[in-house]
Parts: sequence; structure tokens; C-alpha cells
Amino acid sequence: MTSNEDYSVTTESPSTIQKVINDVIKRLDTELRDINHKIHSTPELGYAEFQAHDNVVALLQSQGISVKPHIYGLQTSFEAEYGSGGRVVVFNVEYDSLPGIGHACGHNLIATSSLAAFFVVVGAMKKNNISGRVRALGTPAEEGGGGKIKLIDAGAYKDVDACLMTHPMSGTMFPTTKDVQGVAYGTSVASAKFRATFSDAAILAYTGISMLRQQILPNQKIHGIIMEGGEKANVIPSRSKMDYNVRGSTLKETKILQKRVEKCFEGAAVATGCELEFKKTNNCAEVVPSRSLCIAYSQFMSDLGSPQLCDADGEDSQPQPGSYSTDQGNVTQICPGFHPVYNIPTANGASNHTKEFTAAVITEEAYQLTLLTSKGMAATAWKVLVDDDFAKKVKTEFEQLRTERESLINDEMSR
Repeated sequence: MTSNEDYSVTTESPSTIQKVINDVIKRLDTELRDINHKIHSTPELGYAEFQAHDNVVALLQSQGISVKPHIYGLQTSFEAEYGSGGRVVVFNVEYDSLPGIGHACGHNLIATSSLAAFFVVVGAMKKNNISGRVRALGTPAEEGGGGKIKLIDAGAYKDVDACLMTHPMSGTMFPTTKDVQGVAYGTSVASAKFRATFSDAAILAYTGISMLRQQILPNQKIHGIIMEGGEKANVIPSRSKMDYNVRGSTLKETKILQKRVEKCFEGAAVATGCELEFKKTNNCAEVVPSRSLCIAYSQFMSDLGSPQLCDADGEDSQPQPGSYSTDQGNVTQICPGFHPVYNIPTANGASNHTKEFTAAVITEEAYQLTLLTSKGMAATAWKVLVDDDFAKKVKTEFEQLRTERESLINDEMSR
């Protein structure tokens, strides 16, 4: 990342910031395209993203960035950092895929976007000699593995002032018009995953849960499959295993629903005299987006000709609800962050987690739309690093919101 061009940046000149962004991304276009294709063409499941890890680490090192591979006790996580002192901004780099259908959630694009934004901020920091640090954090196993939850437990986000990432979505989630090309201020649903092993009352439990679905809230969902259910039709199975995922607006609400679902399993075990064992995997909290970060990102994206849905005016404004869940929600519970989504075109409007989406996320149009989000993220990150008043506002809002959530939880526990 060497250049003789003057990339001086001031907080009062968004157009100058955009010049830095455009120049750095243009210079690294070949490298960004290459990593995007490498990740997409070699899909790897959570905690087994060895090629993706090594390829991203190699790219970062080729640009003179110091990288710590295999960090935080996870073989496919890494941490790259530039700068010293000051505030810290993190870009999450996801790269795991889905079984059988590859990158049907576009994590190749998420990695590309976060890396592009990271390189832009590094370039701007080199030219302006400011205090502060920018990090690219490898976050494996988002698809059900809860990689960021393990990173949180290992302390990866303990000193972070802002954590940023964007996510491609199908247009089925929100209408794409000339006025709305993404959702900047949005949240997600919480989810709780667990497995139940019987010896054997699987069908009775499944039937009970089907009845329970009539008695839950409209925003709640119960997903489940029978992983093991016997080998011969004329032999009663001695063992069965079921995998379940329940979702609700908040993690608290989801845990209550999970207990109701578990009662269906327990009732089936009692009715049949079977043994039952639960194995809980991970809980994804709802995204709590930073209003100030979302507004700044939305404004930058509008300047780029990509208007966002960002109904964030006023302290009582509520983020646009999303039907998906992500472990980025857990991150936004412990540090300021966001998770904007943006639309990419798909065949017949196919949604995420389909083969059609896998094909869509490697198109030229998807790549160009992803670079737009990286520009918006980079400009937002830069504002956090250089604008003291803005950074203070982000921090104050986060602490107030966290205090309010803790107060609600304490009130409910005391009842």
C-alpha cells in the first residue's frame, strides 16, 4: 500500500474522504476480486475454514499488515491490526459456508467488504498519522457455530469502540427501489439452538411441538429436524436425535420459548418412559444497532447514490425488524456496532440459504454493490477514529441503552 499521492483527510470534508476510499479500493481491485472468488469457490463449514483463513492472512500480509493467525483459541480465526493508541474500530470478516449449498449466505462478500473497508482505513491512517487502531477480525462459524460468541468469551471485543459489518440479502426481505437499496438501521431476531436425544419418543415430541406452534407469538419461530430416527421400518429405534432452533424478538423471549419447547420433549419422555438428554449449543442475541453509527453510514451511502432505510430520528426510534439471526447480535450487546443489510439481485427473487443465492453472490453486480457498502463502512469507521464528539455520542448512546436493558432484566427477575 505505497503511493506518493496526497490522501489528506479532514472530518469536515466527506468528498475528500471519498477520494481516499475510491483510490484505495481501485488500487486493490484485483486482490479483492481474487479473495472473493477464492472463498466462494472453496466453501468450508464453520471452524473448518482453513483455506479461507490462510488465503485472507496471506492477502493481509502481502499488504504489509501484521497478522496473528489461529488466535483466541480458534484455528480459523485471525486478528490483523494497524495503528496505535486512540480508539479501536473492528471489521468482522466472515467466511464460513452452508452444508451442501456453499456460500448461500454470501459470506464471501462479507469478507470482501470488511477487508476492503479495513484497507481503506489503513491507507487513510498512513497518510494522516492519527492515533487509533483498526482491526480485521476473522470470525469463523457464523452459520450456527456461534464463532463470535467464543471470540467474545476470549476477550476479542473487550476494548472495541465500534464493530462494523454488512450483509447481503435477497430483495424478498425488503423492496428495492430507487429510494431504498438497503437497511442501515435494523435489528435481527434472537435464536437458541439445542439438540435432544431420545431412547425413543421422537415422533411424540415432534407432534407436541406442532401443537405448540399454534400457541406462540407471530414473530416467534420453531425449526426442527430429526437427525437420527432409526435404520429399518420394522425395527423400533432405540435412539433418536433431533436438532432444534427457536427464535424470538429478544434473547430473553427466545429462552422462554425454548423452555416451552423443551417441555414437549419432557412430556414425550414421561409418556413413553424414555430417557432424554438435552445438549444446548449456542444462543444468538438480537442485534442492538448503534443509532449514531447507522445514521452516519446511511448518510455516507446516500452520498454514494445508495439510499438506505434508516428510520432513526429521535431517541424513541426503533430499528427495522429483521427475520434472520446472527452472532453479530451478541457483539452489539457488548460494544457499539451495526449490521446493515443490502440487496443483491437473485434469480426469481430467491432468498438467502438457497442455491440461487449461492450463484448470485459471485456475480459482478453483487461485487460492485458490496464495494459500495465497504466504502460506507470505511467512512463511518474513519469518523469514529477522528471525530471526538461523534465517538463520544456513540459511546454514550451505547452505555445508556445497555443500562436500560440491564434495568429491565433486573426488574423482571425481582418480580
